[in-house]
Amino acid sequence: MKLITHNMLTSKCLKGVLTGYPLAINATNIKINEVDFNPDFISRIIPKLDWEVLWKAADSIGHSEGLPQTIEQNYDDDKEFLKKAHRVLLEVEVEEGYLICPESGRQFPITKGIPNMLLTEAEVQ
Repeated sequence: MKLITHNMLTSKCLKGVLTGYPLAINATNIKINEVDFNPDFISRIIPKLDWEVLWKAADSIGHSEGLPQTIEQNYDDDKEFLKKAHRVLLEVEVEEGYLICPESGRQFPITKGIPNMLLTEAEVQ
């Protein structure tokens, strides 16, 4: 699971959960996959992200080094910043582990890079 995906996932469909965001990450296997750098894509996706959540997720799995905790105003002109954001968003991948709902503690397994967020009927609101 790439951190760009994590930034958009929520468990608010769980019974009794109001927000379900952000999900905590408990990673047991992380890999780095090189992806072609596309500064235009990164510049366009950044405004759609919750940057604080992204930074905390990267930090929780040991990949926040050099990544600023806040976004600079003219980030789209800063190629080094865009490269760091690209690496965290698209190259760092959680292969195995769990996502954890912040409200219920429900764990969702991540297997072969795919988070399984299927719920049982009893868990759905």
